[in-house]
Amino acid sequence: MTGNSTSNNRLLRLWYDKESRSVIVQIISLAVILGFFAYLINNAAVNMAAIGKDIDFSFLFNPADYDINQTLIDYSSRSSHFRAGLVGLLNTLLIAAFGIVIATVLGFTLGVMRLSKNWITQKLAYIYIEYMRNVPVLLHILLLYGIIVNVFPKTKQAYNFGDTFFLSNRGLMSPTGTFEPAMWFVVATFVAGIAFTLWFRSYARKTQEQTGKTYPLFWISLAALIVVPSIAYFIAGSPMVWEYPALKGFNFKGGMVIRPEFIALLLALSMYTAAFIGEIVRGGILAVDHGQTEASYALGLSPSRTLSLVVIPQAMRVIIPPLTSQYLNLAKNSSLAIAIGYMDIVATIGGISLNQTGREMESMAIVLSMYLVLSLIISSAMNWYNKRIQLVSR
Repeated sequence: MTGNSTSNNRLLRLWYDKESRSVIVQIISLAVILGFFAYLINNAAVNMAAIGKDIDFSFLFNPADYDINQTLIDYSSRSSHFRAGLVGLLNTLLIAAFGIVIATVLGFTLGVMRLSKNWITQKLAYIYIEYMRNVPVLLHILLLYGIIVNVFPKTKQAYNFGDTFFLSNRGLMSPTGTFEPAMWFVVATFVAGIAFTLWFRSYARKTQEQTGKTYPLFWISLAALIVVPSIAYFIAGSPMVWEYPALKGFNFKGGMVIRPEFIALLLALSMYTAAFIGEIVRGGILAVDHGQTEASYALGLSPSRTLSLVVIPQAMRVIIPPLTSQYLNLAKNSSLAIAIGYMDIVATIGGISLNQTGREMESMAIVLSMYLVLSLIISSAMNWYNKRIQLVSR
């Protein structure tokens, strides 16, 4: 009895100790979660064994036997399912990358417009935001796709922009270029311009903090990234061979085509996400004490300089956490591409490959893993940036 009492007392002391109780609860919670997943996996394995199926990823190396209308790498119907999945993944990444950039620019613009003193500007931004975020994103995708396919002219009546770009219901036809060896000199100049811009931004910030002197950062960055590489391009003798689209028969030949599925999906996701980002930016700006603005005006800063140098840097500490969620939502919402036939990872491995091979568990595991990895990469990058801009406590 004495031994049991001693053991019970020790357990009670562990439970009443805050740190020990926290560890015990975490261990129990982890055990419950692992047990739950173990049950699901075992249940799936038993059910698959009952119908004579096992887990096998060898199907990835069999011929896919289907075409993909938009590919960033070489692909044919005789390529493997693995290759088809890689094409779909690249298409997903393409939408996510361009969508995040466009949504960010448009969202910040809308957020600033919502706080404008101009009544028309403010109301236009308000109407846009309320319309976009209160209609399901899938409807936006279908609407834009329907407009492009049914309203835009047919191929022979395509809008002609200087015999260089052609816009029709089959997409945007544009020139494509082939690099010559001297083009690497231009590429090196552009990379050097990026490195210089990053260094100069840091130098300009330190100089401003120490002396108060400001540099025209935008114009200097523009010169380093655009003007200097352009000059290098002409010095190297324009080392790129351009192929222009031309109407031959019932379709355009040559050049590159940006398909209506890509355009509709990109615009819909960007415009939809930008509405939420606009409200996040507005809230972040309002979170900055108005005294900061008054102080900057008293120092002689213009409203635009006040916004870029005083308000936005402080507002970013409030904006970044919810902004991360919007980036993740945009990346995951790209899976709705299957509704209009855009061949992303869901439509390839999670769609056609799944139906052809009958490998449901394997296909969906691949799709889920790809979205998980993509989301973790976005989240990690934003968390790193969030920590970088946080105030450093002394």
